[in-house]
Formats: sequence, C-alpha cells, structure tokens
Amino acid sequence: MIIEEMTMPEFEAGLTETRIVLIPFGSVEEHGPHLPLSTDTFEAYQVCIKAAERRPLFVAPPVHYGNCRSTSCHPGTISISTTTLKSLFKDIVKSLRGHGLNTFIAVSGHAGGAHCQALQEAGEELIALYDDISVAVVTEFLLARDLGRELIETPGDCHAGEIETSRIMHSHPALVKGTAPAEYPSFPAGLLVRDKRRHWPGGVWGDPGKASAEKGARIEELVVDGLLKLIETIEEYKC
Repeated sequence: MIIEEMTMPEFEAGLTETRIVLIPFGSVEEHGPHLPLSTDTFEAYQVCIKAAERRPLFVAPPVHYGNCRSTSCHPGTISISTTTLKSLFKDIVKSLRGHGLNTFIAVSGHAGGAHCQALQEAGEELIALYDDISVAVVTEFLLARDLGRELIETPGDCHAGEIETSRIMHSHPALVKGTAPAEYPSFPAGLLVRDKRRHWPGGVWGDPGKASAEKGARIEELVVDGLLKLIETIEEYKC
C-alpha cells in the first residue's frame, strides 16, 4: 500500500490489513559521473515497494534527504544535519502512530555512519517514549552487500560501484549514464579534512565496470527477502 497514491478511505481500510509501515530514507548525493543523485532513495523505495507486493504493508513516501559527510564537497550533494534527520523520523512516526500504525521500519538506502546513527538514536528515543510501538532501522545497502556477497566480484565495493550500479541498471536503466573507472577514497586515517573531493575525486568506491542489470535484479530480490525476514522477526518478538 503506497501511501502517496492512496485516498483517505483506502488508508483507513488498509489499517484492517496491517499496522506496519516501511519508511524509506535516501539522500541527494553524488554517485560518480554515471549514477543519479537520488540513487540511495531509488534503491530504498524500490525495495519497500517490492516488499509490499508480497505481503500487506504500508510504504511511506521516501525522505529524499540524508546526512552526507564524505561527499559534501562533491557537486550535487545536498546534506542535512543529523538533528534534522532525527526530527524528521520522529515526527513521521508520531504522526503515523496517531493514525493507528504501531510498527515502524526505517529502510535507509544511504549507509553513511552519522546518518544511520541518527536514525538509530531517533528510534531509541521513540521506543523510550511509547511502549506500544516497535521500531527497526535497517540499511538496505548493507543487506545488499551481505546477502549478495556471492554475486559481488569487487572486494570492498561500497559507493556507486558494482552493487549500486547494478541496482540502478536494473531498476532505473534510463538514468545510468555509462560507467566509471574503479576508485577507492584515500582519506587520511583519523584526520577530518575540509576538501573531501581532493581525497576522493571521482566519487566512486568500488568498480562499476563489474556491474550488470542481472546482478542488480538478483541483489534487489535478496534485499527484499532480508527485509521480509526482519518483519517476521519483529512479529515473533512482539509475541
């Protein structure tokens, strides 16, 4: 049940089928010279939609902005603060709880450390505030990396490389503008740098040349499987 496409009566009727909602979080962030800036959002939203095709679930409209530190100097990246991100998640949950939903799963397509930590902190604050809800935070890229490891040829593939290029080649092929050279950032250990692009000029972390739409389709399927398994775990835990 895609909330942004539903009418008020359809939403109300949906509450008789499920009280679970998936909330996709993405980013507007550079993904090399070949992938769209909203790659993370597309990935998270696509997985949520596919999961909702397999069992009754609400899917909230995606949050397109995230906290992006390592790519903040790359053209096109629009980063929000972790404080703003936390507030967005908490406000969305509070509003949907008011409509009767009780299980909230943040599905983040962006795997930045501070970004994910902010979502987790918000979730912890929410479950401390309300004892009638369940909250989960899952990074769908990490699911893709871990569940799809037998398909992935690139060691350490992370950002705009084999995994993400494959994903977008499958889900949004018209938005893929060729490929890019393999690249890995060279940030000095422990040092906070102002000119981040100096240490990561191309914005790729991995090897896009090993990507394929077929890999993307299979990885997406595995991530959907992993997300549905998480939902089953939440339901068992609540029992």
